[in-house]
Amino acid sequence: MKSRTTLLAAGLFGATGVALGAFGAHALKDWLIERGTTVPWETAARYQLLHAVALFSAATWCRQGQGRAQRTIGWAALCWSVGIVLFCGSLYGLALGGPRWLGPVTPLGGIALLGGWVFVASAAFAKET
Repeated sequence: MKSRTTLLAAGLFGATGVALGAFGAHALKDWLIERGTTVPWETAARYQLLHAVALFSAATWCRQGQGRAQRTIGWAALCWSVGIVLFCGSLYGLALGGPRWLGPVTPLGGIALLGGWVFVASAAFAKET
C-alpha cells in the first residue's frame, strides 16, 4: 500500500474504531450486556484502534523509507487493513447477532493481523536500496 492509502486507512479505521467503541459503551451497552456480547465488541474496538495506530506508523515509515523495507511495510499495512475488516468486522457482526458463518471469518482476520506483524519483523532484514 502507498503511504497516502495507508494514512487514509489509519484515519478511517481510527475514527470508526472510536465511534464503534463509544457506540458499544453507550448506545448498545444494555443490549450487548443482555446478550452477553460485550467482550467481543470491546475486543473488536480494541484491536481496530491498535491496528489503526500501527497503520499510522506504517504510513510514516512508508513516506520516509525506500526499497524492500518500504514494500514489506506496505504488505504489513495491507494485511492489517484486511485483518481489521475480517477480524473486527466479524466480531462486531457476531456481537450484534449476525449469522453464524461470521464465526470462521474471525480467525482468518486474525491470521491477516498476525501476517502484518510478521511482515514488520521481516522488514528488519530487508536491505535498503
